[in-house]
Amino acid sequence: MSLLTKSAIRSSSGYGCRIGVRPLVQQLRFNSSTNPNNSNETTHFGFKTVNKEDKEKLVGGVFSSVASKYDVMNDAMSMGVHRLWKSHFINRLDAGMRPGSNRGLDFLDVAGGTGDIAFGLLDHAERKFNDTSSTMTVADINADMLREGEKRFQSTRWNDGSDRVKFLVQNGEILDQIPDNSKDVYTIAFGIRNFTDVQAGLNAAYRVLRPGGIFACLEFSQVDNPAIDYIYQAYSFSLLPLMGQLIADDRDSYQYLVESIRKFPKQEEFKSMIEKAGFYVPEKGYENLTFGVAAIHIGVKL
Repeated sequence: MSLLTKSAIRSSSGYGCRIGVRPLVQQLRFNSSTNPNNSNETTHFGFKTVNKEDKEKLVGGVFSSVASKYDVMNDAMSMGVHRLWKSHFINRLDAGMRPGSNRGLDFLDVAGGTGDIAFGLLDHAERKFNDTSSTMTVADINADMLREGEKRFQSTRWNDGSDRVKFLVQNGEILDQIPDNSKDVYTIAFGIRNFTDVQAGLNAAYRVLRPGGIFACLEFSQVDNPAIDYIYQAYSFSLLPLMGQLIADDRDSYQYLVESIRKFPKQEEFKSMIEKAGFYVPEKGYENLTFGVAAIHIGVKL
């Protein structure tokens, strides 16, 4: 069953997103938002153990430090391949207002600071579907990252006074300024591994999406080939912090970013967390990119 035939892709909603979905054969597991009072008091910050209340500040410091050189950072961490991954991510979603629909889509790009995914989605929708109606909310907990996106926005064609693009400082684990059942597509790229409580972030994504809405995540992941993984880890832990020192005069931030990848759940575990939030996971649920250096995860709110 194609998602185009689900209730989410109906002309009355204006939704369009090309992700295949198998028939629902098992009951979905729904759960409420994570209660922070029931969580442990400590978590990881890279390989370090820190108080949960401190991680948000520590991660904020990292991204404030790298905000102006964020693309350079991603180029270093992925050897430039992140640009191809992002393009594939956007093309795979294939989201846009279909002809005959009576409203555009409402996109939410979380941890979207610099705007590259947000602008890429709007560009794809306009080029492929002549969609000039869909709206985009770019949310990021880090005001410095968000300012980088706002600067880039000033020189785009979407800065036309139409108010189609909004920037919000928001904690992705809460999204308290985003109403329930208000978004059609939720995207997050290279951001969710920095959450203090990843499950809370997934629960928030489920809450803000309309029934039929799509959750799509692009994130660094775990390489599935031991030989390639050995080479990748040697590159990551030996060269990346050094490159951070040389490129951005910031070795510690790059060291954290490398360590955060290793601490992020493996593909199958993260898939289970998406299901735990209430999403239906179509087919395998994820697509490995470049041997698993990164992966795309998809969930559908039925």
